[in-house]
Amino acid sequence: MRMLMFLILFSLTSFANAEPTPRIEIQKVTDNVYALVGQRGPMSKWNFGTNATFGVVVTSEGVVLIDSGASDKAARYIHEQIKKITDKPVVLVINTGSEDLRWLGNTYFKSLGAKIITSKAALVHQHERASELLSRLDTIIFPQFSVGTDTTYADETFEKEKTITLGDTTLILKYEGPNYMPGDFYVWLPEESVAFSGDIVSTQRMLAVARVSDTDSWINVFKSMQALNPEHVVPGHGHATDINEAKADTLNYLVLLRQAVRNFIDSGGEIQDVRSLNQYPLSPYERLIGYDMLMGRNSLHVYMELEWE
Repeated sequence: MRMLMFLILFSLTSFANAEPTPRIEIQKVTDNVYALVGQRGPMSKWNFGTNATFGVVVTSEGVVLIDSGASDKAARYIHEQIKKITDKPVVLVINTGSEDLRWLGNTYFKSLGAKIITSKAALVHQHERASELLSRLDTIIFPQFSVGTDTTYADETFEKEKTITLGDTTLILKYEGPNYMPGDFYVWLPEESVAFSGDIVSTQRMLAVARVSDTDSWINVFKSMQALNPEHVVPGHGHATDINEAKADTLNYLVLLRQAVRNFIDSGGEIQDVRSLNQYPLSPYERLIGYDMLMGRNSLHVYMELEWE
């Protein structure tokens, strides 16, 4: 009995002293490049908009942050993780798109003196979606969560391509057409052979197709990034990986999804039934987080897109 009580007390003490599950995992990619890997489920009160993968590049002139999180609280938590990597300041924030995860943390980093840059197309869409995204924080997470989160936009934009040099680090920003969102682009580090994809790539998690997505262009943008033959890909969701896994979880899925929906349309399938189309060719993707939640919605959005092609 005494031994049983000891084991119970030991277990309770161990549980009480256990470290909470981290919202972000720090993954080293190269000597000066890191992925901050957030939860791969939906946004929640627990992750408060850190449920994505963010990039950190440590240069001789300071830190470059790829995407700033979906809230002020997310931005502050991201900065806490950066401080575990380096004591250098964040001098540049790159918003790779207009999804909330990519830019709503800007205000905090701007207050630290960081410069912010994004594509012209992303900036236009950020302005269009700002009110909706702030409201979503209050409805998805909890009421008034958006308090403290503001719409701070980029200081500088580019149209197609921009090269940035900080010390001995070169970053090339490449916008090659709409994909998940109209202004999404990727960041290429040629010396490190690292591509930060933003929402162009999801791994380990089912990618989402939105009403504004252009899956045909998305496929072409992915292939353009693939042609650089990156050794490392830091996706918008999931762990840093290689181009083969990125292709398997993103490009191949998009190609199969478009073909499955096209076959459904050609066989006379109606839009109200597309959520339950025969998904046999896509069954390998059941392994991805969020498959059940997103598969039907993705099919619907691709159906509407293909109707206009």
